[in-house]
Amino acid sequence: MSYSLIFTIAFAAALVAGLLVKFWLATRQVRHVAQHRGIVPAAFAQTITLAAHQKAADYTIAKARFGLVEMAWGAALLLGWTLLGGLDVLNKLLLAWIGGGMAQQLALLAAFAAIGGLLELPFTLWQTFRLEERFGFNKMTWKLWLADTLKSTLLGAVIGLPIAALILWLMGAAGQLWWLWSWGAWMGFNLLLMLIYPTFIAPLFNKFKPLDDPTLKERVTALMKRCGFAAKGLFVMDGSTRSAHANAYFTGFGASKRVVFYDTLLRQLNAGEVEAVLAHELGHFKHRHIVKRLVAMFALSLAGFALLGWVSTQVWFYTGLGVQPNMTAPNSALALLLFMIAVPVFGFFVAPLPARLSRKHEFEADAYAVAQTSGADLSAALLKLYQDNASTLTPDPVFVKFYYSHPPASERLARMTAA
Repeated sequence: MSYSLIFTIAFAAALVAGLLVKFWLATRQVRHVAQHRGIVPAAFAQTITLAAHQKAADYTIAKARFGLVEMAWGAALLLGWTLLGGLDVLNKLLLAWIGGGMAQQLALLAAFAAIGGLLELPFTLWQTFRLEERFGFNKMTWKLWLADTLKSTLLGAVIGLPIAALILWLMGAAGQLWWLWSWGAWMGFNLLLMLIYPTFIAPLFNKFKPLDDPTLKERVTALMKRCGFAAKGLFVMDGSTRSAHANAYFTGFGASKRVVFYDTLLRQLNAGEVEAVLAHELGHFKHRHIVKRLVAMFALSLAGFALLGWVSTQVWFYTGLGVQPNMTAPNSALALLLFMIAVPVFGFFVAPLPARLSRKHEFEADAYAVAQTSGADLSAALLKLYQDNASTLTPDPVFVKFYYSHPPASERLARMTAA
């Protein structure tokens, strides 16, 4: 049996197995949430109404069912691009039209992204204008959606094509260690994005204004000083123009760090609760979770580029995924696309590991927030956010272990009470 056939079988088996596991997990989630829809859990009986609990259950079930359809479509697209020859046909058409060289390789990347985006567009529109609309979360107009889409596409071309061209050039010109140089370029590019995102990119999509509530500003500033955190500014973002979901986050890197509150968050929480939510985010900073995640990203991406450096020289890697490598033109763009397609298929099975680590970080950040502010305020804030975002209070435990980056509300509040 050839290496190509072995790889084809392994890819197909991983794709089918992953699809079956995802289907099993989703159906577990739907059944579990539906079974507990009728009664508010005892721990929340005094704070969450039955109507709010049932809305969260219905929203969770609707998302899970929509995810099943989206999942099946995504698997079909993967098969179409690979084993059914879609990427091979696209590559040959562009070779015949443009010829070999950098222009053809960039065209292949751009065409793949454009076709993939168009094929997934119905699901994006349905989720925004039907699913989110049904539960009262979508605030986006068609005009705003179109403007965001055009901006994202243009920004992707302006930023993505140059870094893609650099990596493609390195793949052909930097010798056997091109993958190491490419990794360095990719990491530098990501760090640069973190630096410029708050100032130059985010304002293209949202309006940011300085936090103007003097009482809240004083409390937040005192908290950050107490925690040893310095930020360039405190800002309020007009998140309500697109969604009713609420959030707060840190953005930026080094001297460009900012604290951003959604306007929806400030409307839903009082000053003490906002302070507690910010203390939770500061807990991530204090425990160096961001740095640890950056280091992990650096290490994983280095391993990924090293693996790409090896498989890009193996004929079976291309033929095993339904593509005939070019004989008279570079295969760098093909290698990149096939690698981006294949890695998530095999990587799905280790997804519970980073999810578990993320939940551990959330518990640590909660504990830090309770130590720095009022635990009662943090509990109240979390309950409001879970209710306003229609997050179910009764998720399936196995689904949680596989997917949840944040612990369920019951586990978080139990930890806080114990602390």
